[in-house]
Amino acid sequence: QVQLVESGGGLVQPGGSLRLSCAASGFTFSNYAMTWYRQAPGKARDMVARITSAGDSTTYADSVKGRFTISRDDAKNTVYLQMNSLKPEDTAVYYCNAAGPPLGYTRRQNNYWGQGTQVTVSS
Repeated sequence: QVQLVESGGGLVQPGGSLRLSCAASGFTFSNYAMTWYRQAPGKARDMVARITSAGDSTTYADSVKGRFTISRDDAKNTVYLQMNSLKPEDTAVYYCNAAGPPLGYTRRQNNYWGQGTQVTVSS
């Protein structure tokens, strides 16, 4: 019953802004690091932004530094990606991922994926 549901994608002009949301359910959200990935047609799925489970550290791809901001609201079980100064190169399907803590002697981690939301940046 684990679910990650992305929303907020759409068509926007270059220089515009969008805020993506990923609503989580079925697991203890506050224990999971959250990451936004994106994938353009014919290209690999790349990490965009990551936030630790505690929300005390973030990581960004060089291509989005200074333009995108990841945040989380544990009370709402939701992670956000604020995207400003959008460029055509940002066009992709955006996915959220949840990565849990290492478990047991094997240090296995649960990993969950959403279905993605389309972002198109075009004039």
